[in-house]
Amino acid sequence: MYGITVNTIVADNGLAVHPVALFLGSLVFNVMIALVLFLSLGGHRLAGARVGASEAAVGAVAGASGGGASAEGSSGGGVAVATGPSGDASTAAPASALRLDQVATLLGILTLGVLALGFDMNVGFVAMTVTVVLVILSPQGRKDALSQVNWSTVLLITGMLTFVGVMESAGTIDYVGGAAAGLGAALLVALVLCYIGGIVSAFASSTAFLGATIPLAVPFLLMGEVSTTGVIIALAVSSTIVDVSPFSTNGALVLANATGVDPERFYRQILVYGAIVVVLGPLLAWGVLVVPGLL
Repeated sequence: MYGITVNTIVADNGLAVHPVALFLGSLVFNVMIALVLFLSLGGHRLAGARVGASEAAVGAVAGASGGGASAEGSSGGGVAVATGPSGDASTAAPASALRLDQVATLLGILTLGVLALGFDMNVGFVAMTVTVVLVILSPQGRKDALSQVNWSTVLLITGMLTFVGVMESAGTIDYVGGAAAGLGAALLVALVLCYIGGIVSAFASSTAFLGATIPLAVPFLLMGEVSTTGVIIALAVSSTIVDVSPFSTNGALVLANATGVDPERFYRQILVYGAIVVVLGPLLAWGVLVVPGLL
């Protein structure tokens, strides 16, 4: 979706950026970021680790099979294997068939995608309509649905979107972007625009803001002092890697659906990480993609 948006905006403004270069530049940059995160968060310690089965899981498998259950290693380093009466390994009990409400939910998700993406219908309206139909089909199963919605996250994201929308309507973002484009030094302009894209996208829609940032870069890109491809990729990367922010749509979804963690602690962690990405992400994208002038 981001690639289609950027390619369309670039073509509409008469700039030449090859779609493959945009894809590969973003891919390599994000893979490197993922690798750094994996190692810095202790991923290297997983080398050689084995998945262990808990005592409860072992007992459940043994009870379901009517026989014994064996696990390799007494220190939790093996996987439970159910055995039948003859001692041969047997498969677990087959999963139960899908219920009517589950089938309806899957069809509702498919309908939402088709109507919103294929027919350009309002995604909020379609989602609410699908929800109403699901509630009618299974009222008992959905009676606690509203209480399970993370309303604090909903209010957080809608409040930030409203605030950013007010700034856009007042011309604040256009004014800042225009002032940055008038600085004169091409490299400095590119850096400032990367930071504007990163900061604003952390609180708003990355897709929408890409449509405002790239046209601001057109005048100085046409001067030929910096690589057009490098600047466009850097702007796209700066505006999307910050989506982990809990104030953005993607970050809010992660926060609302995180399980097995303390919500307050996880919110602080993702907030700190989001702030680090906003500060360092645009600088790294600018330094790697724009300054060398290789693209």
